[in-house]
Amino acid sequence: MAAITFAATVTDIRLESRVGTAARWQVALDHTRFSATAPSGTLVAVAPSGARLEVPVLGILEEQGTVWHIVGKPLTDGTEVIGTLTDILVTERNA
Repeated sequence: MAAITFAATVTDIRLESRVGTAARWQVALDHTRFSATAPSGTLVAVAPSGARLEVPVLGILEEQGTVWHIVGKPLTDGTEVIGTLTDILVTERNA
């Protein structure tokens, strides 16, 4: 199966947890293709300087209509990203 990609913009970010210097963040996007059947992949942001930041999506959390993407690096509000789904679970619903 080919990877699924999409463009989106970060709309919100919040700290999920911090242990010592390690932190996990939850990032909301203006739209997403991540879901319970496609819970992991990457978000890639490219700075104006051309520097590329690839952030693994470790999972998702759906809360009051918002899909929060669990990540290990923060992405600021307004950042444009390219999302790539790498783990798509096949179910009867999406088979």
